[in-house]
Amino acid sequence: MSTTSSAHDRTRGRLHRLIGELAKFGTVGGLGVLVNLGAFNICRAATGLAVVRCSVIATVVAIAFNYAGLRYFTYRDRERGSRTRELLLFAAFSAVGLVIENGVLYVATYAFDLNGPVQNNFWKFLGIGTATLFRFWTYRSVVFKLPAPAETPVIPIQRTATPAPRKERAEQVR
Repeated sequence: MSTTSSAHDRTRGRLHRLIGELAKFGTVGGLGVLVNLGAFNICRAATGLAVVRCSVIATVVAIAFNYAGLRYFTYRDRERGSRTRELLLFAAFSAVGLVIENGVLYVATYAFDLNGPVQNNFWKFLGIGTATLFRFWTYRSVVFKLPAPAETPVIPIQRTATPAPRKERAEQVR
């Protein structure tokens, strides 16, 4: 197999794994969005809490749901180092995502007075999407890291014949 062919196969393999990872992350995330929006709308309808407070509660519920889905479905094949470290990193990056997500809703609601039920859901959804980009990158690269690749031994290439110097090759061609 040529070097170019094996590099192409490795690239294809990585791309195939990334697409699979995105599909699993999207499945968990899609269900998490439904949990988030459902909890948000139930909280808004059942309580007298402010919109952003309901959103924060819903986001926390969705974060718990998403951790279980990501750990046991999307990233079940990733290294399982310290569970405490993993949970702390997940919580920290989820908290940043929570601020991003609810910051969008907060600005729309309080700075621009876009405060109807449809508007709240639109801005909440937009905030979820924005925070999801951040979460995908951090979860896959920091929280649920790939195991370190095994070191491949380097095998030196041995040449069996020494090529003729340039001058001699030129004379051989004539």
